[in-house]
Amino acid sequence: MKELLDPGEMAQADGLAIAGGTPGSVLMDRAGAAVADVVARRPLSTRITILCGPGNNGGDGFVAARVLTQRGYRVRLGLLGQVERLGGDAAGAAARWRGAVEDPSALDLSDTDLLIDALFGAGLARDLDGAALALLERMAASGTPIIAVDLPSGLDGATGQVRGAAAAAVETVTFFRRKPGHLLLPGRALCGKVRVADIGIPDGVLGQIRPLTSVNGPELWRAAFPVPAALGHKYARGHAVVVSGGRWTTGAARLSARACLRAGAGLVTVAMPEEALPLHAASYAALMAKPVASAADLVALLADRRLCAVVLGPGLGVGEETRALVAAAAGAGRSVVLDADALTSFASDASALAALLACAHGAIVTPHEGEFARLFAGADAVPPTADKLVRARAAARVLGAVVVLKGADTVVAAPDGRASIAENAPPFLATAGAGDVLAGMCGGLLAQGMAPFEAAAAAVWLHGEAATVAGPGMIADDLPEALPQVYRRLFADLAGG
Repeated sequence: MKELLDPGEMAQADGLAIAGGTPGSVLMDRAGAAVADVVARRPLSTRITILCGPGNNGGDGFVAARVLTQRGYRVRLGLLGQVERLGGDAAGAAARWRGAVEDPSALDLSDTDLLIDALFGAGLARDLDGAALALLERMAASGTPIIAVDLPSGLDGATGQVRGAAAAAVETVTFFRRKPGHLLLPGRALCGKVRVADIGIPDGVLGQIRPLTSVNGPELWRAAFPVPAALGHKYARGHAVVVSGGRWTTGAARLSARACLRAGAGLVTVAMPEEALPLHAASYAALMAKPVASAADLVALLADRRLCAVVLGPGLGVGEETRALVAAAAGAGRSVVLDADALTSFASDASALAALLACAHGAIVTPHEGEFARLFAGADAVPPTADKLVRARAAARVLGAVVVLKGADTVVAAPDGRASIAENAPPFLATAGAGDVLAGMCGGLLAQGMAPFEAAAAAVWLHGEAATVAGPGMIADDLPEALPQVYRRLFADLAGG
């Protein structure tokens, strides 16, 4: 289930299921029963308090309360609002509840074993205030374990941002598909374990919705992934170039070049000032080294059409020389990966970078949040305070390139609106040089013929998997060396699929 549905798309899925013959009340009954099934893993002695909101999320809570009571659990139910003001399917669910409906302000939220948060679902799109805000603050302070219905109340399902307040759940039960807010931070950290319940919405509705946001994983890019063939050879797997800075800044480029090789590029050449040649030549025997003193030298090197992908930025230095190198690589019609100094060299001048990238044969840019802010400073088309998905998509449109906006919830966005969100990056991946490795992996996959969006998404996923294999205490140098183990498992999965 790689698709992620924003609240509008989820409402559309509900509507299509209802139009197809499944009443909304049936969907609500199934959703509430799914929540009850998760809760019912606990002993019958568990004291349960269910907090319901004024909409359909609250209706799910009423159903869960009824089902749990029928199974023998002790349930108290609080409603934020009045029963008489409930509408639609939620009113029907409340009418079938035979227990008391209490005012949440009268409930002691610490004097219960489990809270069920059925206040607000993924569709919340405004900051909470008043009684709702106060209730969520009480929930968060209670220390009582919480199971959230659809999404912890107070989280925006489209962005993962907190709308006033939110109480962290130990578990979240959502329906049909996850939402971006389940993966984007801080939402992911507040959801606990997320379970996706089948409530009878047919997968066929996705063909009409056509969601553009996905969980990043092999299902997204497996068809495009370059698995070595028995009749293949190194030249068929592409020749990448990693452009390095001078003597004191070669480490970043060496990390990128090593990752480029490990990602599967058939050959990798490091282009660098002559003063850095001994360092690169002595680093990895499988890498080739070529003196390149200027943008003109890079143009001459790229006259060899076999050199098909260029990685620029790690340890390259900030300034006009780097801008000229980017112009040379893109102007040669090569696939390019830009990271670090190659992006900062275009600070507040994203339009100039976009003009250069228009000549490239596909481009990937890999900024962290600081580099992103510098690059797009003053760019009206990239709103600086918008959520991560919106900013990444806007940046991709401005540059005409695939944007990898890094972080624990890395977003990969394409100019056509497609986007993926990563969920497999362990916290110890945040270490010096890890971004240089990611840039090299992107270059290695581009060199093998992957399209930029698929290459970037695959590289981000492989990057996270390699960090998990390397384990706590890893450093960036460990990431390329962990890739063979990741590839063995991936190739076995691809062969089986």
